[in-house]
Amino acid sequence: MSTARIFLIGSLCVFGAIGVAAWVKKKPALSQATPPQVVEIPLAPPPVAPAPIAPAAKPVAPKPALKPVAVAPKPVTPPPADETIPDVDRIGQLFALDSSKLPVVETVSYTSRVPWLKGRPAWIADYASYYGTSRHFIARSLNRKADYFTQKISPGDRFNVFRKDKNLNFHLLIDLSRSRMWFYYIDLDTNERVLLKTYRVGVGRQDNARASGYLTPVGKYMLGEKVAIYKSGTMGFFQDQKTEMVRIFGTRWIPFDKEVEACSEPAKGYGLHGAPWVNDSASNELVEDRSKLGKYDSDGCIRLASEDIEELFAIVLTKPTTVELVKDYREAKLPGIEKESVK
Repeated sequence: MSTARIFLIGSLCVFGAIGVAAWVKKKPALSQATPPQVVEIPLAPPPVAPAPIAPAAKPVAPKPALKPVAVAPKPVTPPPADETIPDVDRIGQLFALDSSKLPVVETVSYTSRVPWLKGRPAWIADYASYYGTSRHFIARSLNRKADYFTQKISPGDRFNVFRKDKNLNFHLLIDLSRSRMWFYYIDLDTNERVLLKTYRVGVGRQDNARASGYLTPVGKYMLGEKVAIYKSGTMGFFQDQKTEMVRIFGTRWIPFDKEVEACSEPAKGYGLHGAPWVNDSASNELVEDRSKLGKYDSDGCIRLASEDIEELFAIVLTKPTTVELVKDYREAKLPGIEKESVK
């Protein structure tokens, strides 16, 4: 074997021994190393389909500040043209001195000496008190016309009064949709009602926020005793301002006094009165504004023509009187049984 070959083999042996020694020396160090930390990684949730991307919203211009808007009231549906509405006028029979007079009145002859008053002569006011009849009623009967103030009387003069043996109430039925009012007397002893007259009236303005649909309420109310008579020049206060009262209430005022049944508003502030009076441009005098009748124009009260409110005033003053307000007269709950023929 040659010297080169021997040298090559010896070199390989020396390098191999050095490699083995190095491996043996490193093995214990590996066994003392700190084991690696194990971190638990939660399983990822199942993949979710991505939500659709909404299109970009268009820029919105800022809204202008809201201004109060007047809401027009709903138009009133007119009643059918072919319907039959009770329409009578028997008022004259309350004042008639012949056999045509109604059975609830009687005719008396005036005398200053009467068995029911001692110590002094009797006057019209005494007859009115004794028979439960107003002086205005007696004056109209005496004067044979709608004159409620002239009360001149002489022995033997004849006039009508309500009969003392009759137990009477009055009932007013007001139809808001038709601007009509029916005036009844109720005979409580026989449970009969008699229609005396139909009136055209003015009612409150339309108001859809109210139960009635108008500024005028619905329900049954009793009329009160704090009545008033107004003439040209009579001053008073209305809505905290001094004014001539006929300009607001006409010549008469009859207030609602208390609620009776199914009332949509308290009684206070409501009533029956005349049409307002205004200045006539031609004569510069106060005249009655009849254009307010048959319309929805008041603040809630019932308006009548001057001759109608004065007539009503004279009759109902001394008897309990109920006013029933309905949207349609067919909804009314009238007391008693209707008596068509009266004599």
